[in-house]
Amino acid sequence: MNIALYPRHPGWAMTERGERALDQTRDTLTIGPSRLSWIGDSLEIEVDELTFPLPSRIRGRILVRPRALVAGAFALDEQARHRWCPIATRADVEVRLTSPRLEWCGLGYLDSNFGDEPLEAGFHDWQWSRVHLAGEERVFYEGRRVNGSHFALGLAFDRTGTPAVIPLPPLAPLRRTLWGIRRVARAEAASIRRTWEDTPFYARTALAVRLEGEIAPAVHESLSLSRLRHPLVRMLLPWRMPRRP
Repeated sequence: MNIALYPRHPGWAMTERGERALDQTRDTLTIGPSRLSWIGDSLEIEVDELTFPLPSRIRGRILVRPRALVAGAFALDEQARHRWCPIATRADVEVRLTSPRLEWCGLGYLDSNFGDEPLEAGFHDWQWSRVHLAGEERVFYEGRRVNGSHFALGLAFDRTGTPAVIPLPPLAPLRRTLWGIRRVARAEAASIRRTWEDTPFYARTALAVRLEGEIAPAVHESLSLSRLRHPLVRMLLPWRMPRRP
């Protein structure tokens, strides 16, 4: 279970756990002391995690109420070994943590990546972003596969969660991260509001973009799987992702 808090109460936890710490039913996924449960039409996330390397407790409850559910998944490669499912592109979210003491309500998003092999076996890198416009959402997802081919998705989601393929907007270049990760957004214009995560192989960024005549907030992710494959990066992973067999 990965949970990240920014920026007022910074905290980051992601502990890899063994098979005995995992339990799954039709509506519930338990990973160690944390659990995700579908209750009616809402997803309830009970968090009880320890940050690393500086230990502190993140404990509390997150409630995700999708305004609409998206049916189906999108294949990211020709053999459909890697799939992406935008479960809910707009959701009402309540965060109530007891440690640290933190409460928040607002708009959120829920999706899932899953597949039949590790991500780094299929891709060199990718760029992903989502934009909340006044009435709809836009998601852009593109990258390079290890076989040299490219994929690119431009999707519009209406209030019912129905997706429609749209032309890709122009590329809006952004400055590289401190670790040199390439960042580029799909928009008429884009500016960086805050870099939330800046690691050797991954960056998460808050943007302000101009898209379809609107100025809107966006969340952007850059992932370099080539970096993740590097032995030095592999050696550093346990310092952010401890393992509990």
